[in-house]
Amino acid sequence: MTKITFYQHEDGSWRGFDSCGHAGYAQAGEDIVCSAVSALIINFVNSLEEFTDDDYRVDTDQENAEINVEFTGKLSKEGNLLLKSLILGLTSIEEEQDQYLDVIFKEV
Repeated sequence: MTKITFYQHEDGSWRGFDSCGHAGYAQAGEDIVCSAVSALIINFVNSLEEFTDDDYRVDTDQENAEINVEFTGKLSKEGNLLLKSLILGLTSIEEEQDQYLDVIFKEV
């Protein structure tokens, strides 16, 4: 199962998110849930880089299917919209494939 945890401060600002694990929907290279999750996350990071001046750090471990995105400053209006779009996409997948994807929200 893929677990994605979003971290939000008490004031509503976002600290970042972690994604870990393989969905297990199908074999590696054929897993449509992993592919969809990966595409959404990669598109988010690329869009954040391309369309905002927001500061962030990305750490990845491809072997263990882990990615950590940490916002090192407050997200801009555009960054918040991109993050909401990512969350919408992931929670939509979770609604249909909850045995393979778990989206978690934690206050920090």
